[in-house]
Amino acid sequence: MKKIAFMMVFAGLLAACSGNSSQDEPATNNDITTVKKDASYAVLLESDVRYGDGLSHDDNSTIPFSTPLHLDIYAPDNGALNRPVYLFIHGGGFTGGSKTAEHIVEMATYFAARGWVFVSINYRTTQNLGALSADNLDEALTFYQGIAPEEWINFALDGAETESDFKQAIALYTAQRDAKAALRWIMANAERYSIDTNYVTVGGGSAGAITALALGVTDEDDFRDEISLVDDPTLATTNLNATTRVKSLVHFWGSNVKLELFEAVYGEYPYDSTDPELFMAHGTDDINPSTPFSEATELEAIFNANGIYNALIPLEGAGHGAWGATANGKTLAELSFDFLIERQQLNVE
Repeated sequence: MKKIAFMMVFAGLLAACSGNSSQDEPATNNDITTVKKDASYAVLLESDVRYGDGLSHDDNSTIPFSTPLHLDIYAPDNGALNRPVYLFIHGGGFTGGSKTAEHIVEMATYFAARGWVFVSINYRTTQNLGALSADNLDEALTFYQGIAPEEWINFALDGAETESDFKQAIALYTAQRDAKAALRWIMANAERYSIDTNYVTVGGGSAGAITALALGVTDEDDFRDEISLVDDPTLATTNLNATTRVKSLVHFWGSNVKLELFEAVYGEYPYDSTDPELFMAHGTDDINPSTPFSEATELEAIFNANGIYNALIPLEGAGHGAWGATANGKTLAELSFDFLIERQQLNVE
């Protein structure tokens, strides 16, 4: 049973890289943040800001070492004191990808020029997991001590058929741990960047969407407290005292895969009625085995069952990674902009 579940979860990830609701009205916010309908501000870029550290391996290491984690900040050149923030997570099948991908830079510029602080992050992937060939449990537990929890490693070893499958399973965990650290960094530095933490959006594409979804849905201590500071001293660099909250999720051609894995490992159903609202855009012809269009309709059903507002925009005839797609004459940036304005009740000038 466990092996079958694992293979269903991970099939095809290496190759990948109509609104519905049971709520009628958006929640009311007393402090209204103002953004612009059109591009109105110059965009200030702060590159490679260190948001924490994480344990990694290279091809020659036998003991994990600390590696820095970086993000880029795109901020509007304005004097606003309560700006919304948008944390974006790149795709790449948990094997690669970059915070500076062209489509992310374009999305960042679109939102920052209208008043958002836009944050794009790098995180650990299989490239940071060394050259272990996991032939036995003891070797894997020692090699990845402090990088992934024992129960996660055990599950991955039981289900993986190849070294690539196994390392990818570990990378799903490290990516989530890093995304949580990035969100804590934003909260801890909100005053410095004039961020209103009542208006936090998290989004991504493909593997980034998978990670963004889990960032919004899982509890504060998930992907954080499974490994102690003794085994992972780098955790102390990640603003552990910061409290996080996410108001909206933007999900481009992702899936429920990581939350299914979380439930399989820990036996905890992660969704509940307090989860953030969800915007999805997904190609109807997505043939990637891990992110077919049916994943979007499954999430739609889950969010509806929990009474959480969600909107699904089918990208008719589009496949995976359809960054240039449009729907109703609008780009992905415009569609998600409209959703955030309406649901977060932002003031638009």
